[in-house]
Amino acid sequence: MRLTLFIAISLICFSCSSDSSSGWKALDLMKYNVPVTIMAPDSAKVKATNLSGIMQDVTIKSTDDYYSIQVLASQASTDDMARLKAEQLQLVRDNRYFDSVLSEEPNGFIFLNKIDTLSLYGFRHIIYQGDQEFVFQNSFDGIFTLEQVEAMYAAVKQKK
Repeated sequence: MRLTLFIAISLICFSCSSDSSSGWKALDLMKYNVPVTIMAPDSAKVKATNLSGIMQDVTIKSTDDYYSIQVLASQASTDDMARLKAEQLQLVRDNRYFDSVLSEEPNGFIFLNKIDTLSLYGFRHIIYQGDQEFVFQNSFDGIFTLEQVEAMYAAVKQKK
């Protein structure tokens, strides 16, 4: 009985400590002209750039936590979420290293690119608000495991 209890407690502690996103807190991006709140590590640094007045580029990064998200905000070409997502899927599929879509939801997906034996995981999550389109994606300055990409993808989803 004691051994079973010890094993159960050990497993619970181990599973909690392996979840990299468990300590993440809400980060409001409104002051960067992105009216969205995401989950991010306390150590995350935010950098915002306005690209010729056409697009807002916001990067949220914490190298200690394997967290690097880029948000591209621009005027939406349509209010049809299926079409917005299809456009992002097409951009990803046009990459010559594209391998497969691993999971898909109405407003986002996780995918795999392969270069020889190197697996590169990524995601896109699209939010449509007003006449704006917000595309969340992993930034291109790192190589992330599937678990890390899944955590970042979950961090940018809107809580209902």
